[in-house]
Amino acid sequence: MTAKSGLFALALVMVAAVAAKADPSGGGGTAIYPVMSLWAQDYRVRTGLKVNYQPIGSGGGIRQSLSRTIDFGNTDLPLSTADLAKGKLVQFPVLFIAIVPVVNLPGIAPGALVLDGPTLADIYLGRIRRWDAAPIARLNPKLHLPGLPIIVIHRSDASGTTAHFTAYLAATSQNWAKEVGTGPAVAWPTGSAGKGNAGVVATLQQTKGGIGYVEYAYAQQNRLSFTALINRAGAAVEPTLQSFQAAARTADFRRNNNPIPADPLGRESWPLTAATYMLLHADASPDLNRQIVGFLRYALHEGRPQAESLHYVPLPQPVVAEVEAAWAKMLKP
Repeated sequence: MTAKSGLFALALVMVAAVAAKADPSGGGGTAIYPVMSLWAQDYRVRTGLKVNYQPIGSGGGIRQSLSRTIDFGNTDLPLSTADLAKGKLVQFPVLFIAIVPVVNLPGIAPGALVLDGPTLADIYLGRIRRWDAAPIARLNPKLHLPGLPIIVIHRSDASGTTAHFTAYLAATSQNWAKEVGTGPAVAWPTGSAGKGNAGVVATLQQTKGGIGYVEYAYAQQNRLSFTALINRAGAAVEPTLQSFQAAARTADFRRNNNPIPADPLGRESWPLTAATYMLLHADASPDLNRQIVGFLRYALHEGRPQAESLHYVPLPQPVVAEVEAAWAKMLKP
């Protein structure tokens, strides 16, 4: 090989390496995955940039962000200021998600079954074991409940969805708060496990009499039967874009962790609504962060219709403006 051809080959290798690095990789919460897939497809058509995102759960998104094996992460349970500083990470909300109980009960239409927090907690504690049990029947006097055993399904991985679901159970049930508590992973008293939202869906679909909890987009895409919930105002509400928006209007981003408390105020509010966050490396190269910020700016603006089509709630415009101002201050120019 001549010196000239050797240099040409080396240049090709360098170009290939740059091209391989040009596509940002991310991973994290499974709740956001349906809309991330739409965003990534549309953004690639618009810009040619391929954004790779793996639904590995919020716990995985945090771990891989801290270990720097991904360029950006996602978590439904935001990190503390101390953890962000330790990992040289910055964190921004991107939209609101909604978590819904889902059931596999023949003959029960979506939204027909009504539950409240204490009853849902007793189901997950293993205290209510049949669908025709008295506490469920009292909430559904006009519904013919099947005489099936209840089979509880929960997440097997560390999950922001689980953290918000257990926070709701603890906020509405003293028994749950004392016996189990809250967090991305808990010691479940009973039930079967599925990995990620998709794993819960797959397990539920194979389990007659099953009950699980997923981000609403998964219930919608898989035609699962969701329940209505009685919210803090005492109103029975179904999971809809309107009830999610009502809950999102209560958001206060000055709060630590979740800007929406479990079971928020408002007669129309869905009780299980939360923000989801992106994690970026504060000291990443300017070129890499420009790519990621460009994608996220698209998501916050042009990506709003895709989010709403899947019943996610986009951030209010004033919050979007705050996020964009923070990018300029907190990331390498």
